[in-house]
Amino acid sequence: MRNVQGPTDAGQTLPLYIWLTAILLFAALAFFAFAQAASARNGAQSAADAAALAGAQDIRDELVEGLGTAIAAGEDDEWLDWLGGDMFTAAGAREAADALAAENDSTVSDAAGTEIAGYPGYRVKVTTNYTVGDSIIPGTESQHAKAEAVAVIKPRCDAGPPGSEEDSVEFTCDGEEAPIEIDPEDFDPDDLPDASVLFSVHLAK
Repeated sequence: MRNVQGPTDAGQTLPLYIWLTAILLFAALAFFAFAQAASARNGAQSAADAAALAGAQDIRDELVEGLGTAIAAGEDDEWLDWLGGDMFTAAGAREAADALAAENDSTVSDAAGTEIAGYPGYRVKVTTNYTVGDSIIPGTESQHAKAEAVAVIKPRCDAGPPGSEEDSVEFTCDGEEAPIEIDPEDFDPDDLPDASVLFSVHLAK
C-alpha cells in the first residue's frame, strides 16, 4: 500500500514558515536599529572626547603663556601659580571645543572649566547634528545622540628645592633628567620647554 501524505500537511507547514520568517526579519531590523543607535552614540562620544581635549589643550597653552609672562615680570608667587595650573581663564577653550565638535558633525551644548581630583579640567557636552535615522523603533528619525567628556590638565613640574639661586627660576618636571633653570633677567618665552613637558592633557576615566 502506498504511503500518501495528507493534503493538510503542507497547509500546516506554510503558516509556520511565514511566522518564522517574520520573526527573523523583525529580529534583523531590530538589530539594525540598535546598531544605528550604537553608531550614533559612538560618534557623539568621539566628538565629545575631541572637543574636551581641544578645550583642555587651549587651557594648557594659556598656562604656558601666563607662566612665561610671570617669569619675565619677575613675579615669584604668580609664576608658581601658573606652574601649578591655578591661573587659567579658559577664555579660548570654548572656541577650540566648538571647532573640534564641528569637525565631528556635532555641536557643543555646554562647556566649562572644572576640577578633577584636585587638577584643573574641562568638561564638554555635545549633541550630534545628525539623527539616529529611520528604523522600526518610533522616533529615531528625529533623535540626536548626546555625550559628555572631561579632559584633565595635570601639571608635571614642581618648583626647585630650597637653596636655588634667588634670581633664577628653577623647576623639575616628570621625565626630565635635569632641573630646568631660567634667568628672568635674560628670558625668552622660547626658553620654556614644550607645553607637553609642563602639563599633560588626558581624558578623565
